Amino acid sequence: MVREQLEERGITDQRVLEAMRQMPRHLFVDEALQIQSYGDHPVPIGMGQTLSQPYMVGLMSSLLVVRPGMRVLEVGTGSGYQAAILAVMGAEVYTVERIRQLYVLAKTRLQHLRLQVNHKLDDGTLGWPEQGPFDRIIVTAGGPTIPLPLLEQLTDPGILVIPVGPSRREQRLMRIFKKEGRIHQEDQGAVAFVDLIGSHGWQPGRP
Repeated sequence: MVREQLEERGITDQRVLEAMRQMPRHLFVDEALQIQSYGDHPVPIGMGQTLSQPYMVGLMSSLLVVRPGMRVLEVGTGSGYQAAILAVMGAEVYTVERIRQLYVLAKTRLQHLRLQVNHKLDDGTLGWPEQGPFDRIIVTAGGPTIPLPLLEQLTDPGILVIPVGPSRREQRLMRIFKKEGRIHQEDQGAVAFVDLIGSHGWQPGRP
């Protein structure tokens, strides 16, 4: 998986590659779907959510430029796999999930793996102000705009990676740099993520 799906597509961050070699991806999906877990595609995890394809996890992790000891906020815990990768890379991980069933499952998985990850059940578009600021922020769902609370909780300097776009079917993967009070954006290309639901995202039940 790492060689064919990440290295051959240009992922070179050795911390990311090693973390994804170490972490058993199949442990983050239902037993019936474990045979699919290393394929080059997302895997459903229930409640209308997915585990992102390996390449996307590797790409977003690389874009964050994480170093050991950095405080990283993840919006959208999902299966817990992305949080696990960040933890193995040495980050101090804070992750927020809005769906209780996924929150409980992910927390249990990560505890069984003895990974030190801080969990919260809440609206992720609000961030985690009590624990901020964060050196890095990663959002694993696509919203119409960049949530202002996340920008406010990002350190200066800091990096935020988030899918953004006016369409729920397609977004642009954006890397946001905050430096000396200014915001700079890099467009990393078209992506398609599940909806970022919340006060500063899509509203549930609305088109």
